[in-house]
Amino acid sequence: MLKQAVVLVGGLGKRLGSMTLDTPKPLLSVGGRPFLEYVVWNLRRHGVVDVVLSVGYLARKVMGHFGEGSRFGVAMRYAVERDPAGTGGALLLARNELDNAFLVVNGDTLFDINYLDLALALGRGEAALALRHVPDTGRYGQVCLEGNLATCFAEKGGGGPGLASGGVYALHRDVLSRLPGVPCSLEQDLFPGLASDGRLIGRAFDGFFVDIGVPEALRCAEQALPVWHRKPAVLLDRDGVLNADRGYVHSPQEFSWIQGAPEAVKELNDRGYLVLVVTNQAGIARGYYTEEEFLAFSRWMQEELRERGAHLDAVYYCPHHPQEGIGAYRVACTCRKPAPGLIQRALREWNVDSERSVMIGDSEIDLQAAQAAGIRSVLFEGDDLLEFVRSLDLTVAGSPTAHG
Repeated sequence: MLKQAVVLVGGLGKRLGSMTLDTPKPLLSVGGRPFLEYVVWNLRRHGVVDVVLSVGYLARKVMGHFGEGSRFGVAMRYAVERDPAGTGGALLLARNELDNAFLVVNGDTLFDINYLDLALALGRGEAALALRHVPDTGRYGQVCLEGNLATCFAEKGGGGPGLASGGVYALHRDVLSRLPGVPCSLEQDLFPGLASDGRLIGRAFDGFFVDIGVPEALRCAEQALPVWHRKPAVLLDRDGVLNADRGYVHSPQEFSWIQGAPEAVKELNDRGYLVLVVTNQAGIARGYYTEEEFLAFSRWMQEELRERGAHLDAVYYCPHHPQEGIGAYRVACTCRKPAPGLIQRALREWNVDSERSVMIGDSEIDLQAAQAAGIRSVLFEGDDLLEFVRSLDLTVAGSPTAHG
């Protein structure tokens, strides 16, 4: 499943005037941090951890800020444009760095969608576009959609409401052979031809969108991005909620999903919630398996979800037990539920909007931990997690308005 993204950050930012004389547009401060950090954060939480930055204007400043990427939880590499290469030319310059399938996102826009859902659509074409509804297509250009196929891709002009590109694409590397050479444009030299051949997939999303390309939009982003970044979360216990609880499950052979669990995670991803697992793992404390084995198994679960277009933003676990723990694991800690420490850590590290969040557990200790941490909780007593999630009041009220 797709784990790589190319971020296009080579533009001059002329429409922003003096603001970009010494600072590349993607490094402009928005809500107290460089805009591009939000873009990278959103990629990383979807498991897209191999990031190629296509840099041009003031490239050294971008490279100096992000380095090799470890500070941001990704592996960062760079493709440098000596001369303007266009959106297509940037990919040709980076071709030797690319996986068989990868995302392309703009470094001056953010479209908050389920990237893994878009990647699933790529299997039916050579390229897949994330589309959004706009009141006036004149600024962005219009995309015609028939079923899952984008049947036309028009540049700026015209007008009226319709679908426009959200600046997020999933591509097969082989499709780059259609490009004429450097410089060239995805929007002019690739997508219209793919649309004519019935090889361009389009999918409309309702996610938050912001564009910092003009001064007015940058001012809007200053207010909207910090609100967007404070996301609501659904916190899940693991055993008995995501998977059948057979006692100390820690390997694929012992594992089976609760009915509807992968679909429930994907639905929460699609609806813009963080999905955070908080789980007691006394099997580690008792020596039944190691932390390394638990983490490897958690990665396996993530891969299973990614194949279905879903992901967990993080997994938090307590490896302690106050009576049965062995060695350093025998401790009365503040992270073992019903203590709230594990949940509090998740809320803090993800800057969670607690008032719009909920904990789903299968036992009273889950509910007690959530209450102590100050968030709502519900007891899962059914046999279908998707059905249960759909029955809850999970409106993302107060979400920031999309701009651009």
